[in-house]
Amino acid sequence: MSEHSAADRRQSEHLAMTRIVLRPTGNPLPLAFMALAVATVGFSSVQLGVVGPGEEKTIALGVLVLTVPLQAFSSVLGFGARDPIAGTGMAMVSGVWALLATSTLTSPPDTSSRAVGVMLLTAAVAILVPAAAAHGKLVAGAVLAGSAVRFATTGMAELTGSSGWETAAGALGILLALLALYAAFGFEQEEVEGRMRLPLLRRGAGAKPLHDDMEEQVEGIAKEAGVRHQL
Repeated sequence: MSEHSAADRRQSEHLAMTRIVLRPTGNPLPLAFMALAVATVGFSSVQLGVVGPGEEKTIALGVLVLTVPLQAFSSVLGFGARDPIAGTGMAMVSGVWALLATSTLTSPPDTSSRAVGVMLLTAAVAILVPAAAAHGKLVAGAVLAGSAVRFATTGMAELTGSSGWETAAGALGILLALLALYAAFGFEQEEVEGRMRLPLLRRGAGAKPLHDDMEEQVEGIAKEAGVRHQL
């Protein structure tokens, strides 16, 4: 037997002994989107004047102890499930809410910051990266894109100190909350019933998990991050 044939045989034996263990997890998107709704409505209530400037620190603290850890937890589950929306997307959104909450807690009431504005605009552009990759789940991608627009508008309000931008950001925040709750309800129903009940605009790879069998879904998994030799 040639040296090349012996090497091929050893490689085949090693592959035959290799087992890839799949660990089922729940979909973290409903939790992440519900936490997003809480945060965006809270800050919108300040931007629209529903609550006074003296109460914005209470809202910021609530976002810091509720939304930020829940979205960070969803991000960890998302990376484990190899989902770019739940992993990368929710990690970025969680970080931005932490930035806004911390800035609000450490600044005088009813003030703006150009530095925060620059960071919000940069973060908004960054969030569009995982949103653009979410072409298989259009509603979930729209929640990310809506978060980017909401943060960009808030960034413009921080940069300019304009009440018009502030009001626009508050209104967009309410719309984002409605979209996030719709997506959360749709994904939660999928988890409970195993099929789509609300239109979530799944297509392509995003629709395969609900239609393909196990063998088709794990095809090519050896080439994915965490399994292949290098990331």
